[in-house]
Amino acid sequence: MNIIISGRHLEVTPAIKQYAKEKIGKFERYLSNISEAVVTLSVEKYRHKAEVLFKVNGILIQAESVTGEIYSSIDQVSEKLERQVKKYKEKFISQRKGGNRVPSEPKENPSSATEGGIIIKNKHFELKPMSPDEASMQMELLDKDFFVFLNDLTNDINVIYLRLDGNFGLIEPVR
Repeated sequence: MNIIISGRHLEVTPAIKQYAKEKIGKFERYLSNISEAVVTLSVEKYRHKAEVLFKVNGILIQAESVTGEIYSSIDQVSEKLERQVKKYKEKFISQRKGGNRVPSEPKENPSSATEGGIIIKNKHFELKPMSPDEASMQMELLDKDFFVFLNDLTNDINVIYLRLDGNFGLIEPVR
């Protein structure tokens, strides 16, 4: 596993680098197919933030933690990653056994759009063909409310989202 450690507004000392490598390196025992781990440590006033992104067979596992001290942020992000890795392995094993979860149909839900909003962040990412079940697992691992993906059956861009009732909704384009 390739571990990349960088700092924003923080000088990454050899001690911090070694501590982060020890905490993040232990995940190689749980998941042998982690290709890369990107660790970003940052400081804003008195907030010390640790962000970690694992790349595992095209799937991303991400966690972040903000505390008053950088070492405790690294500890907390490690604990969060441990829970997410366990969840990933459980879902991976259940999918191999055939226990796939089927997302429910989305219902019409009018939402109020804010007028005059501006785009403040633009994000680019590669779309990987996957099934809606894989997309729901990826969405949960990233701890997001929605996920955009390329449907492997239809080759269309789809959006899967978390509904208020705890189920999933799937948005598919109509041609």
